[in-house]
Amino acid sequence: MPLYTYRREDGTTFDYRQSFSDAPLTVDPQTGQKVTRIVQAAGVIFKGSGFYVNDSKGARNPASPNNGAKSEAKTDAESAKPAAETSTPAATAAAD
Repeated sequence: MPLYTYRREDGTTFDYRQSFSDAPLTVDPQTGQKVTRIVQAAGVIFKGSGFYVNDSKGARNPASPNNGAKSEAKTDAESAKPAAETSTPAATAAAD
């Protein structure tokens, strides 16, 4: 049976355990004040072989377009190669 949170007219809240099929409370059973049910987010935990703890983190997912670590490494390697190639012809020209 779920636990529902209700807010009284004076702003205080209380929890009340009731069945899914029960109608929402309109009056607090203890004080007699009018109440409204507070909608809260459900706690969801994904379990199973298709879900991982780090699914929401883009940096570790290789299919993620925001995987910046690999693209930066390629950029550094590519920028190092042309620098080495340009220094070789300059060295041979100075040697002549």
